[in-house]
Amino acid sequence: MTDWPAIPFEPWKASCTALHLQTQIVGKYRLAHTPWLNHSWHATLYVTADGLTTGLVPDGPGITVQFDLQRQRLVASSSTGQSESVALEPMSVAAFDQRFKALITALGGSPRYHGAPNEVPEAIPFTEDTAPRPWDGDAVARFHRALVRIDAVFSRFRTGFLGKASPVHLFWGSFDLAVTRFSGKAAPPHPGGIPNLPDAVTREAYSHEVSSAGFWPGGGGIDEPCFYSYAYPTPPGFADQPVRPSAARFDSTLGEFVLPYEAVRTAPQPAEVLLEFLQSTFDAAATLGHWDRSLTCEIGRNGLPRPIPKSDI
Repeated sequence: MTDWPAIPFEPWKASCTALHLQTQIVGKYRLAHTPWLNHSWHATLYVTADGLTTGLVPDGPGITVQFDLQRQRLVASSSTGQSESVALEPMSVAAFDQRFKALITALGGSPRYHGAPNEVPEAIPFTEDTAPRPWDGDAVARFHRALVRIDAVFSRFRTGFLGKASPVHLFWGSFDLAVTRFSGKAAPPHPGGIPNLPDAVTREAYSHEVSSAGFWPGGGGIDEPCFYSYAYPTPPGFADQPVRPSAARFDSTLGEFVLPYEAVRTAPQPAEVLLEFLQSTFDAAATLGHWDRSLTCEIGRNGLPRPIPKSDI
């Protein structure tokens, strides 16, 4: 039996939307208090054994915020040793926003941030989003356990590249866990046009050529949990490349390869199937994009330094 949990999107779609908007609030807090890092890497959240974390936010005494998705609480801690928390439960976005601000204030922080969501068609200001939102705690916990499994594979894949590569992190705007490799070459200006996201942000994010892979829980054009992989700029012939496993396909509407989560979850070796998808789609992008293939290396192994070829010495 697989230890990758079933996370069909439709049953927890409304709860997923609630969690998405809550991560936007917490992510925007981190964004507002952190110097800009290339490709918006300063704004993201990270997977932990408990849920999702901001890491250390340089606000007030120094604050860390964590979604504890196993115990269904939002926890904030400061370097003074103080910790505050609120329950994650059915509530409106406005109520969550209010409780979060009180949490940060109690820790000596400054809860200031942009007050409306990004990358969603209807950007209702947080304080005005008063509609009740459900909270399916069991589905949220299973989603988190899936993220833990996926993060491990993405982190393993990241070790096979010597060039610039992103952390494995969750972008709260599009609500996807992602890992990105960079060829080192500048990219043409991105056309922008992402809903409720300044084009300047998009163009900075795609300032350099990338091969990027990630995972959505559902929504955004595909209403099932799905892995994706794309290249920017998209090299000619990319859509026609044979990639693995056989369940992967190119989605012409999204302009990227996709692989259903369920095809990975139900495979005899889910991690190896996902790694095959990540590697084969990267190979397609790197080959057609004429990347420097000396930047690739063997996948890292526990406790063993990477062997250095004689040609590198």
